[in-house]
Amino acid sequence: MAEIVIYTTPYCPYCARAKSLLDRKGVSYEEIDLTVHPGRRAEMVQRAEGRTTVPQIFVDGTPYGGSDDIHALDRAGKLDPILGLPA
Repeated sequence: MAEIVIYTTPYCPYCARAKSLLDRKGVSYEEIDLTVHPGRRAEMVQRAEGRTTVPQIFVDGTPYGGSDDIHALDRAGKLDPILGLPA
């Protein structure tokens, strides 16, 4: 199974939508709430190649962007292989 990290903030509808998709896929992920860990925002921006918005989603260390990005991958049938799920 892939290692998934998602940076979020509370009350962010895009964060909730991304987590909902990952939950429906049945994958576990590490959630980093930037309101609880504000010092990790710089880490997120660096890992996300300059992106500053949340959510930011990483699979096995590779940045995949935010909620719209992973939903687009899912619609294209490309998300499951990235997540290590059977085709």
